[in-house]
Amino acid sequence: MCSPYLDDIQTTKMPGIVNDYNPAIHTTRLERLLRDREIRRSSRSYSSNEDARDANRDIDIHRNRNNIYLSDADKRSGDEELLDGIAESKTLHDGCEKKDGWPSKQRLLVVANRLPVAAVRTGEDSWQLEISAGGLVSALLGVNEFETRWIGWAGVNVPDEVGQRSLTEALAEKRCIPVFLDEEVVHQYYNGYCNNILWPLFHYLGLPQEDRLATTRSFQSQFSAYKKANQLFADVVNEHYEEGDVVWCHDYHLMFLPKYLKKYNMQMKVGWFLHTPFPSSEIHRTLPSRSKLLRSVLAADLVGFHTYDYARHFVSACTRILGLEGTPEGVEDQGKLTRVAAFPIGIDSSRFIRALELPEVKDHIRELKERFAGRKVMLGVDRLDMIKGIPQKILAFEKFLEENPVWQDKVVLLQIAVPTRTDVPEYQKLTCQVHEIVGRINGRFGTLTAVPIHHLDRSLDFHALCALYAVTDVALVTSLRDGMNLVSYEFVACQAEKKGVLILSEFAGAAQSLGAGAILVNPWNITEVAASIGYALTMPADEREKRHQHNFMHITTHTSQEWAGTFVSELNDTIVEAQLRTRQIPPLLPTRVAVERYLQSKNRLLILGFNATLTEPVDTPGRRIDQFKEMEVKLHPDLKEPLNKLCNDPKTTVVILSGSDRKVLDENFGEYNLWLAAEHGMFLRRTKGDWMTTMPENLHMDWVDSVKHVFEYFTERTPRSHFELRRTSLVWNYKHADVEFGRLQAKDLLQHLWTGPISNASVDVVQGGRSVEVRAVGVTKGAAIDRILGEIVHSNDVKAPIDYVLCVGHFLPKDEDIYTFFEPELPVGGATTSRAKISKPRNQTASKISAQKSSFRPFVQKAPQTFSSSEKKTTSNGNGHWWSMMRDRLTVHEGSSVLDLKGENYFSCAVGRKRSSARYLLGSPADVVSLLKELADSLSQS
Repeated sequence: MCSPYLDDIQTTKMPGIVNDYNPAIHTTRLERLLRDREIRRSSRSYSSNEDARDANRDIDIHRNRNNIYLSDADKRSGDEELLDGIAESKTLHDGCEKKDGWPSKQRLLVVANRLPVAAVRTGEDSWQLEISAGGLVSALLGVNEFETRWIGWAGVNVPDEVGQRSLTEALAEKRCIPVFLDEEVVHQYYNGYCNNILWPLFHYLGLPQEDRLATTRSFQSQFSAYKKANQLFADVVNEHYEEGDVVWCHDYHLMFLPKYLKKYNMQMKVGWFLHTPFPSSEIHRTLPSRSKLLRSVLAADLVGFHTYDYARHFVSACTRILGLEGTPEGVEDQGKLTRVAAFPIGIDSSRFIRALELPEVKDHIRELKERFAGRKVMLGVDRLDMIKGIPQKILAFEKFLEENPVWQDKVVLLQIAVPTRTDVPEYQKLTCQVHEIVGRINGRFGTLTAVPIHHLDRSLDFHALCALYAVTDVALVTSLRDGMNLVSYEFVACQAEKKGVLILSEFAGAAQSLGAGAILVNPWNITEVAASIGYALTMPADEREKRHQHNFMHITTHTSQEWAGTFVSELNDTIVEAQLRTRQIPPLLPTRVAVERYLQSKNRLLILGFNATLTEPVDTPGRRIDQFKEMEVKLHPDLKEPLNKLCNDPKTTVVILSGSDRKVLDENFGEYNLWLAAEHGMFLRRTKGDWMTTMPENLHMDWVDSVKHVFEYFTERTPRSHFELRRTSLVWNYKHADVEFGRLQAKDLLQHLWTGPISNASVDVVQGGRSVEVRAVGVTKGAAIDRILGEIVHSNDVKAPIDYVLCVGHFLPKDEDIYTFFEPELPVGGATTSRAKISKPRNQTASKISAQKSSFRPFVQKAPQTFSSSEKKTTSNGNGHWWSMMRDRLTVHEGSSVLDLKGENYFSCAVGRKRSSARYLLGSPADVVSLLKELADSLSQS
C-alpha cells in the first residue's frame, strides 16, 4: 500500500473509499493515524477478496509461510515451498502499476542482521537456500501490505566475486539482498560485541570482565568491528534505496545504522526497532560506548520497543546519560524530535488457527491425546538459554509435586528446549544443569511406565508444535528477562477447544499484553510458581473461558501484520510531523551573504550573547560533566584574535549582551574595545569606562529576600544544584542534579513561589532547560536594547546611522524579543528603517553606579524627533553634518532612531535553538566562531 504521506499533497484512490485524504485536511496526528488505519483495513479487505479468486494458490502460500519449526526430514521440501510462497506473496501488486484502480504498495526495506533465508553453497556458482528460524522472521513473513525487500547477512562467508554474484542473483528471486561480511568482522561484530556485550547487558546479565574476552579480544576492537559492520549494511541500503522507501532497521545488531543512513540522505525515512528488552539507565550507563550508541539510534525518525517500560528506559537513558530532554512523544535534541513509542509485536494468528484444521495436525492431536490420556499436560517451549528460566520452571514443578502428592501421576510437563550457541561454555553448563535437574526429578517421582517430565533437546516441526499447543492444559513461560516471547501468543491461538491456562513471567514483554488473561508470576519465586501451577490445574471452566477469550481477542487483533502496518504508519506520520515542525524552524544562516552585506555597510552593530554562544566547549566524555568547569564559563580561545579585529574596526560596534553578572563579563572581555551589557542589559559599560545602570527608577526589588530564602532551601534539598543572586534577578540552576529529581524539585519550587513570595509581586518567572529564574517585570534583552543603543549614541561611540545588525545568541524564549526589535516594518528590500518601538517608554536615563548604591535619573518624556527636508537631504549627500545634528537632538534611550536598517542587512541568529523567533540558525558555538572568523578575515581582505 502506498503511504498517503509520501508527499504533503498526495492523495490515494481506493475502491469503495471516497478519495478525500489529504494531510492538509487531517491536521492532527490522531486524525491522520486513524485515517491511515482505515486505509490499511480496507487494503487488507480488498486483498482478501482478490486472494479468494485464487484460493488454491493462497492456501499453499499460507500453509507454508513462516514455517520455522522444521524437522530434518521436512526441512528441505518445507523450505522450498515457503520461499516460493514468500516470493509469490510479495509479487502481488508488484511494481508501481495499479491493479483495478488500487495503488501500488509502499516499498519497505527490512534491514536485519540475518536474512530470512540461510545460504548453503553447493557449487562454485550454485546455492541452496534454507529458512532461518527467528521471531522477526515469524512476524514479518506474514506481512503482505508492503512491497518488502530484506537486507541482511546470509550467514555464510563468501570471499570470491563469483560466489557473491551468484548468491546475490539467487537471493534476488526471493526479494533478499545480501550483505557480505568476512569471518573476522563476523567474529568480532556478531560473536563479540553483539552476543558477548550488548545481548547480556540488555538482558540484565551485566558486562563480561575484560580478561574473559581473550577469544574476542577487547571491547575496543569489538566496537570497531561493530561500527564497520553497520557501515557495510548502510552501504548496501544506500545502493538499493529509492525515494519514498521506508527503511526499517531491526535490533541491537544495527544501532549505528540510523546514523550512517542519515549521513547518506537526511530525507530517508528511517525507523529502528529493538526486539530485546532495553535496560534501565543504571545498567546501560555501564557500557563504555553508551553515548555513541544512544546518539546513533536517535538519528532515526521513529524508535520502537515492545513495551512502554522499554521505551521509558530508553528515554531515561537519553536524559540521564546524554542530558537531552525527554518528552511524552520521545527525545528532543536542539529542536529535533525522535519519536519513541511502544509497538507490541504479534503473530500471524490465522495461520495457527487454520493449521488446526489440517489432517496431519488432527492426526498429531489424536496421537498425543492417546499418549497422555488421564493426565494433565503442561508445556514449555523455549530456547535453551540463560534468560528463559528453564531451571526455575523445572524446580517450581518439582516443588508442586512435593506439596501435592495426589498430582504426581496425573500431570506431565513437556519441555521443548531448542539448543542454541552450543559452543559457548556457559550454555554447555546450562544444558548439563537442566539435564541433571530433570534426571533427579524423574528418578524421584517417576515410575517404570511414566515420568513426570519429558525433556526434548530439539525443535519440532510446525504441525507437531500446533498439535502440542492444542492438547496442552497449562502453558508455562518463566522467562527471567524476555523482549516479548511469542510462544505465549502461539499457545493462545491453538486453544480454541481446550481453553487452557497460561502462566506467564512478569519479566516477559508479553505480560504487558496478555497479563489480564494470564496468571503472572515471578519466576525467581519458586513457591509462587508452584502455587500458580496448582491454581491453573484446578481453575473452574468459566474462568478459563473468560481468560482465554481475553487473550484470544488480543492476539487476533494485534497481529504481526497490524504491528508492521502500525509501525510504518507511525513512521510515515512522524515524517509529516517533522515537516510541519521544519516549516516553523528558521533556515541556517547564509554566512556568505552575511559577510558580503557586512562589507557593503557603513556602520555595523554586532550584538553577541555569551553563554553557549561565545564560550569554550567543556570536554565531556559520555556525560561525565565537570560541573566546576561548566560553572566557570570562559571565552572560546579561538575567538580572541577575530574578536579583537572586529572590536578595533572603526565601523563596527560590538555589544556583549548576557544574563551573566558584571564580574563574569569583566573577566572575559576586559581587554577588548567593546560594550558589555550584563544581567539582560540592565547594567552597561564600555570596557574603558565604568558600569552604569539602564534600569527604570521605579523597578521594585522588595521580593528578592523572600525568593532568596526559597532558592536557598531548594539548593540544600537538591544535590549539585546552585543559585545565583544578581541585582535584578535570582537564578536556581539544577543542570547537574539528577534529571528526574531536579525536575520534581523545580515543580515543587514553582508551587512554593506562586503561592507565597511572588503571589502579588511584579515579577516574571522564566523557566530554562534546567533552571528557574525570577526577575523583575520588564527585565528582558529586548526591553533593554533600545536604552543601550541610546547610551552608546550619547557617548559619541556611533559616528553614522547603523545600517547593518548581526544579533547572535543562545537566548531564552523570554529574551527573544531582541530579535523582533530590529525587524523592519516592510519586507526585505524595503527602504524603511527598522521599527522604533516608541509605544514603550524609552527615555529612562542611565546613571553611574557607585560601589554601594545605584542612583536613577527622573523620567523625562520626549516627543519623537522630526527633521526638515533640508536636513534629510544633507544625509543623502553623505557628509556628517546631519549626523551631528541628529545626535544633538537625540534623547538618551531613543536608540531605535539611529537605525537606518534595511531588511537584507539584518541577521538574527539563534544558536542551538531550533524553535526560535530569529531569522536564522547557527548549530553551535563552533559555528559562531567560524562566522566571526570570516567577518574578521573579510576586514583584512577589504
